[in-house]
Amino acid sequence: MKKFTFCLKLLCIPAICLLLWAFSFRDSLEEYAEFLQKSLIEHYDSSQESKLVKKYELNVTNNGFCRYKRYFNNGKVEYFAFKLAKFKDLDYYGTASSGQLFLRTKIDDVIVQTYNDKKGDVDSMAACIVIPLKNIEAEDLNIMKERLTKINNP
Repeated sequence: MKKFTFCLKLLCIPAICLLLWAFSFRDSLEEYAEFLQKSLIEHYDSSQESKLVKKYELNVTNNGFCRYKRYFNNGKVEYFAFKLAKFKDLDYYGTASSGQLFLRTKIDDVIVQTYNDKKGDVDSMAACIVIPLKNIEAEDLNIMKERLTKINNP
């Protein structure tokens, strides 16, 4: 009987651990991307660029990319994109009511493309994306930074 209970313990303990591990909550890239997308869209400040930009697209994808596209009134289009895994740091310059968010990458990891520009189309690389924001608190920025950092260091 002692041998049976010992074997039962050997089987039950790992089974319980496996069951608990299976139901443990882990944030995924999709959840982080969804949160970042929602935060950036919610706080985007189109009034900072309203005289120049007629529309914009701001996407954080489930496969780990941040894409920002601006369509200017004169027909010019600017496109910025970087892989979230290349995120290094963020800076915010301004007040809680209005400012600019600088998403910085480790090196020149931001793809920059311009179309329909009078000076010619340009493909280059940069080290940051600048996004105009409004009505954002320091706590929101800290959460964004924490989530972006967790994407890099799961």
